[in-house]
Amino acid sequence: MENIITALKKYLESQGVTDITPELTPAPENTGADFSTNLAMKLAKHLHKSPMEIAEDLKAVIKDCQVEIATPGFLNFTLPPSYWQKTLENLSEKSFEVTKFENQTILTEFSDPNPFKVLHVGHLYTSIVGDAISRLLENAGGNVKRLNFGGDVGLHVAKNLYILKDQNLENYESATPSEKAELLGRCYVEGTRAYEDSSEAHQEITNLNKLIYQICENGPDFNYQTAELSSPAYVGFPPAEVARLARLYWWGREASYAYFTNFYQSLGLKFDQFIPESTVAQLGKEKVLENTPGTYEESDGAIVFKGEKFGLHTRVFINKEGLPTYEAKDVGLIFKKADTYHFDKSIVITGDEQKEYMRVVMKSIEQYAPDLIEKSTHLTHGLVKLPGMVKMSSRKGNFLRAVDVLQMVKDTLKSEYNSEDEKIALGAIKYAFLKSKLGGDIELDIKESVSMTGNSGPYLQYSAVRAKKILDNLQRSGDPRRAVEGWSENGVPPEEAFSEGKSSLGVNFRDRAPKHPRGTSHFAELNLIKKLNSYESALAEATNDLAPHKLATYLYETAQEFSRFYENCPVAGSENEAERLKIVETYLKIITHGLNILGIEIPERM
Repeated sequence: MENIITALKKYLESQGVTDITPELTPAPENTGADFSTNLAMKLAKHLHKSPMEIAEDLKAVIKDCQVEIATPGFLNFTLPPSYWQKTLENLSEKSFEVTKFENQTILTEFSDPNPFKVLHVGHLYTSIVGDAISRLLENAGGNVKRLNFGGDVGLHVAKNLYILKDQNLENYESATPSEKAELLGRCYVEGTRAYEDSSEAHQEITNLNKLIYQICENGPDFNYQTAELSSPAYVGFPPAEVARLARLYWWGREASYAYFTNFYQSLGLKFDQFIPESTVAQLGKEKVLENTPGTYEESDGAIVFKGEKFGLHTRVFINKEGLPTYEAKDVGLIFKKADTYHFDKSIVITGDEQKEYMRVVMKSIEQYAPDLIEKSTHLTHGLVKLPGMVKMSSRKGNFLRAVDVLQMVKDTLKSEYNSEDEKIALGAIKYAFLKSKLGGDIELDIKESVSMTGNSGPYLQYSAVRAKKILDNLQRSGDPRRAVEGWSENGVPPEEAFSEGKSSLGVNFRDRAPKHPRGTSHFAELNLIKKLNSYESALAEATNDLAPHKLATYLYETAQEFSRFYENCPVAGSENEAERLKIVETYLKIITHGLNILGIEIPERM
């Protein structure tokens, strides 16, 4: 292929063309060729000749391969078998790690649950997507730091404490992090109802909100019994009550972070830092005040950014009570990130409902810190729904919890295939999310996600296990029967499986009894090698576009090619055993590498 590119470049030089670069793409399947180019059509205006005439000229300069011309001027190239043999050798030696972001510090902020609330399915989705994007960047040489930003102050905490203060926490001394989180989730729902239904509760929660900011500022070791409580936030709260509320607050925050950590560990994910909003609120307030007037301005006792001049809308950054809003906290966050990590790139992933909000926040910061915004990227995702499900709301308490979704996947895997393998369950849910393009809503079909056939995580895992089984069996013996999945080490066929017509996971292999060597199945081999050869470009595109779904699509298409190869090209005992063994090894290497980037492990057996 390199020789073709070189010949095309020389032709361009001979014609004095300097602004066109020759490109080869995979040829359409119906041509039977390997690569194709539309260079002749691009040159038509430059050379004032028809594409077909130019195609004939180009064909004349190409050596060492077969060239066919197709209207209205395509050139299709068929390379000799030696090229693909060399390609296979090169692929088997590559690591597929690149250096695009070498020596760069990249921050990925995602998931972002609020303490005092329960993780819902949206957090599960963004956790999986954020981790996959982080892995893509790490594979490209980036020093990636996974961050998690959550609201440990604000009205939602005050609503929670309003109900939590009347609970007997002695009943929860030995409770698990999940049980404590469920208590906090119920308190939030009840507190929200009280805030909306009762003017008295509304006022008390408003006062609690001010007090919580002060409690955070004091820290967990502050002694309220001996200190002079002079802040306006303490008005209406006796010292003993303040001390009790402070203990409740720190108990709830600690319980929340323990719950988050346990959940992320169950996904195989670890964050480098949790950043509570309280730790950036004051910094954000200071930055807003430093740029008022100027970027921000006073309005009815509050401080706002009027985004209309930029085609956006007005948002409040410091409210009438003098408290920093979510907007100001996000201002503080980006400066804290810069001070802590001196990042080269920062990627924030949120729900789509945050898109316009973030545009306003980032546009305001751009006015006085444009360098930080230039290095920042905001990605959004849609809602996750089950078929027929209505819009969810944690405020109303009708949301779909993350743990419930995981359990649904495990239960369905158990009922459909009698499997309790954690790797398969996690592979199912991760791939179900990652195969879809980031941005739109996702309808999660639980049964489809665990399917051993079709576009699913378990299908890819099964394909990898199948390849590994071929290699393992060939290493143990040269007997071709042992390269057939389901055969025992001593070569005895799985009679029980054949009588049922399927394996323990329901995959039909009745037609997979050992076959006599059938010689070369050229197209099945060649098509798989071609697909394997495009892994680097697919990986690069997924990395450049921060698009895990492009990698997922490639892996699925490659697994399909491997399935065709498996059905048509016996490995052990065939005339082409050595070459086909190399194909299987390379496929396993690439499918393993790609699944690892998606955060999906390959089980020992399926």
